[in-house]
Amino acid sequence: MAIDVPQHILDALTDVEMPRLPTESASSERVRLAGIEVPVYRSGCVVVGSGAAGLRAAVEMKRRGDHVVIISQSAWGGTSACSGSDKQTLHTANTADQGDNYKAMARAIRSGGAMDEDIAYVEAVGSSRMMASLQFLGLPLPQDRLGGTLRYQTDHDEVGRATSCGPRTSRLMVKVLAEETIRLGVPFYNHTTAIRILSEGQAAERRVAGILVVRAADRTEQNPLGLAIFQCPVLVLAAGGPGELYRNSVYPNGCFGSLGLALEAGLELVNLTESQFGIGTRREGFPWNLSGTYVQALPHVYSVDADGGEHHFLADYYRTTQEMASNLFRKGYQWPFHATRMLEFGSSLIDLAIVRQAAAGRRVFMDFNRNPLPVLGDLPFSLDRLDDDVRQYLGYAGARQAQPIDRLRHMNPLAIELYRRYKTDIAIEPLEFAVNNQHMNGGIQVDLWGRSSLTGCYAVGEAAGTHGVTRPGGAALNAGQVFGTRVAEHIGASRRAKHGAAGDITAMAKEAVAGVLAVLRADSPLTVKSVRAQVQARMSDKAGMICDPASVEHALAEARALNAQIREHGLAFDRPSEATRVLQWRHMALASEAVLGALDFFIRHGGGSRGARAICDPQGEAVPSTRAGPLPEFRFRREQDEHRAEQIVVMLHGEVLHISTRPNRPLDESAASFFERDWPDWLTGRVFGLEVDGNGNA
Repeated sequence: MAIDVPQHILDALTDVEMPRLPTESASSERVRLAGIEVPVYRSGCVVVGSGAAGLRAAVEMKRRGDHVVIISQSAWGGTSACSGSDKQTLHTANTADQGDNYKAMARAIRSGGAMDEDIAYVEAVGSSRMMASLQFLGLPLPQDRLGGTLRYQTDHDEVGRATSCGPRTSRLMVKVLAEETIRLGVPFYNHTTAIRILSEGQAAERRVAGILVVRAADRTEQNPLGLAIFQCPVLVLAAGGPGELYRNSVYPNGCFGSLGLALEAGLELVNLTESQFGIGTRREGFPWNLSGTYVQALPHVYSVDADGGEHHFLADYYRTTQEMASNLFRKGYQWPFHATRMLEFGSSLIDLAIVRQAAAGRRVFMDFNRNPLPVLGDLPFSLDRLDDDVRQYLGYAGARQAQPIDRLRHMNPLAIELYRRYKTDIAIEPLEFAVNNQHMNGGIQVDLWGRSSLTGCYAVGEAAGTHGVTRPGGAALNAGQVFGTRVAEHIGASRRAKHGAAGDITAMAKEAVAGVLAVLRADSPLTVKSVRAQVQARMSDKAGMICDPASVEHALAEARALNAQIREHGLAFDRPSEATRVLQWRHMALASEAVLGALDFFIRHGGGSRGARAICDPQGEAVPSTRAGPLPEFRFRREQDEHRAEQIVVMLHGEVLHISTRPNRPLDESAASFFERDWPDWLTGRVFGLEVDGNGNA
């Protein structure tokens, strides 16, 4: 029997309207920089980004009495508001209905390696508080009749700690946090793009002084580019990940993140080798991850060649119909590509098969009106002939309907509604998809309180490089909420953002504006279009899911050459309104070189295949096989255990990337807090690692 959910409930969970932004306050202060009249906005803290993590930071700071504003390139236009998957998740700290086990959850979060053990514990122990606070704000997370949170298993999660309120979970998070931000009266500046961090002081004494932005609302005859300064002693970078790095991407269009911005400011970045790749619909239509019930419904997957001929290509990879269908199902909770799952006919062999079809010029589809066709010479598909874990799951779910579309409608009717909203009715027509880049697990290096290597600058959400190699599906949402709160607590304790910034930063602002103007060159032979094509082709073709040492080395040399050209010639633009994209693509070119530099460093030091990529090597130890035999061209290196215990750190000095490693910070699981002993650290602020004077000022 199908789940009978009234249409108005499906509509409410699919068509999530965002609140109207408050009226912006204009600046009454101007400074003249490089002949341009530039407005100045003063704040205690500026949050860059309006996704779930940035909004959480702003809400928590405002609650603590801090002077905070939000700037956003496009309000409600980022990944947490516009992107996602079939079951995008938050994490509870429950295990098998037996209560909280934070240490076990922390081990699961960091199990892929290259992650600080203390940060994993912070995310685990903070998860219950984050879930409860989101429920308080109105996030409709599902419960059973006794009040327990409904949970399920997701990728890299063997226990089942995930929960969801449907495909729009993260958008619903943004909605309730945005409503709270507006209710609290946090000023919001939309269509405002950060282009350069302003700092003062030298070496270890260097600290945030503000940020230079481009604002459509501030374009005037005297300021055609719309340059503006937000002066602040505290900055929170929450602008998401570098979605534009790859041609094949499931990010919404226009997601640039802040890696280039951070590199230019001299911040340390970490784990840039680690991303996530997986199946999803293309960004040219409606970009969305096809995890969870989309594949657990077991649709027929096939490709179409240039002449319109269909190819049941998965049957060339798996030995039996049962093996093929069971691994298609497992893509639901083993969604990201992982090199080791190409072995022994695992679920990532599907990713490899799809990539090879694309390389052959074929388009790939899933058809929810057909069951998987059989492997040649084997029995036809049957729900009774599936691996035990798959058969049991579908049995518990009551999903034994005859056709995939009926199984999907039973398990998750919202999955059908979502695509219908974007003019694709998967109940009628096949769905085209591919393997795409989906998430950057690396980013700005931060400590236990979200602090970067630049004093006064914090990073949260996908901008922060806290995730390590792999992470349980949905842990990124949880991490953004936990660290959004952590940075607010730390900033509040420091008392640095209680009032709007004072003083004069004209000198450093002049230098920043001059640097920006040097990039904007009407006569440059380099255009945004050409830079975009170079960066995306290089990253997708040479540093994607499948790569090899020689290709990465060559791609790095090309990336260095491109950045040298940009430094020499700048980038062309025809109209002032194009300046923002020019400056963003300069940042993307920097970010591309940093990712390739870290990846080349990793490979040259013996790095093997792990979460993001298979490092193909004729001397590699592992070879994926199909039913027809081994695939020697995809022989790959195995991961080295010692690399799981360290992280790769990247920092830009002048024009040169400096790359090194550092060990993961450990966690002593035997250590225990004691109330009377440890409470004074909280009362005095020592828990925040701050030196506090008698008046409570850091």
